[in-house]
Amino acid sequence: MRKSKSIADKLIPPACILLILAVWEGGVRWLAIPEWILPGPVRIARTFAGTLPLMLKHGQTTMAECLVGFVAAIILAFMIALVMDEITPVKKAVYPIMVASQTVPIISVAPLFIIWFGYGVLPKIIVVILVCFFPIASSLLGGLAGVDREYLELFRSMGAGRLQTLRMVKLPLALPAFFSGLKISASYSVMGAVIGEWLGAKEGLGTYMTLSQHSFQVDRVFAAIVAITLLSFALVAAVGWAERMVIPWSRLRDE
Repeated sequence: MRKSKSIADKLIPPACILLILAVWEGGVRWLAIPEWILPGPVRIARTFAGTLPLMLKHGQTTMAECLVGFVAAIILAFMIALVMDEITPVKKAVYPIMVASQTVPIISVAPLFIIWFGYGVLPKIIVVILVCFFPIASSLLGGLAGVDREYLELFRSMGAGRLQTLRMVKLPLALPAFFSGLKISASYSVMGAVIGEWLGAKEGLGTYMTLSQHSFQVDRVFAAIVAITLLSFALVAAVGWAERMVIPWSRLRDE
């Protein structure tokens, strides 16, 4: 019974997607909507296949920006979250600034990075860091703060120092929250890179979308959206795989 329910749960999402695509394709054909306004899924799939070599070239640039910015955000957020957790005055001083930074639309500050650092990859990496930093830092900080005090007192009563307690108790128990933040940031990283490319770049899926939009090639815009979605799924899946490797007990808990 449980096995059949599990199979049904796995089939429901793709079935819903196929239904949406079928309604979309049928609606476009029935209403005779021009392709330059709204192409159907079949047309988008053909365009995606036909422009795959070009999109792979642009996608490599976007992926490189995502990975570098994402890794930098992880390192920065991890270090700052640990310091904030250990030193309360730092947490009280820095956390409001972190929250306030999220109220500023990234699209409004990204042009400044273009002015300051030019049209290279650095402005895109900075944008990726900005959009990824807060979910990672806040998730890890919440995980560290949520550790049961009884565990901490038990280890301290056994003579464990702060570093040992952090390494053997707090970090392992905070890892599920940390990986939750990583999954959110993984999808944000692609968005951040694309936003940076919209504002000025020589290559990248954001640049490809902008050029296609200016030439009214809507099918190519949708094909780029598909590529961006696939990149996001790939990054989230990679984080999920890393989570299962690092904390295998989370998989047992979900089951």
